[in-house]
Amino acid sequence: MSKFVPMNIEVVKSKIHRATVSDADLNYIGSITIDEALMDAANLIEGEKVQIVNVNNGERLETYVIKGDRNKGEICLNGPAARKVQKGDIVIIISYCIMDFEEAKSFSPSLVFPNPDNTL
Repeated sequence: MSKFVPMNIEVVKSKIHRATVSDADLNYIGSITIDEALMDAANLIEGEKVQIVNVNNGERLETYVIKGDRNKGEICLNGPAARKVQKGDIVIIISYCIMDFEEAKSFSPSLVFPNPDNTL
């Protein structure tokens, strides 16, 4: 007889799929600035850890979210991350969460597919 062992797994919580980089600011402390409307739609909060995947060059990096102005279409990689992108690059922004295996089976992530100007 086997005993059930509770298990947690990491799953996609939020994704902004194919956003356009509006700026890259090397002389900043660090992070990614995201339009507040996109953050809300994707269920992201300021300070949350995210993975950035650059479709144009294959770069992958992790950083944290800073809230940008609402409805301005801002997607700006700051600090060292600015070296991994160029203005106009297409990126995928992903956050993950850890949850119970059984709960994860019915969980639905927040997926956002912005327009080319990063509006909804």
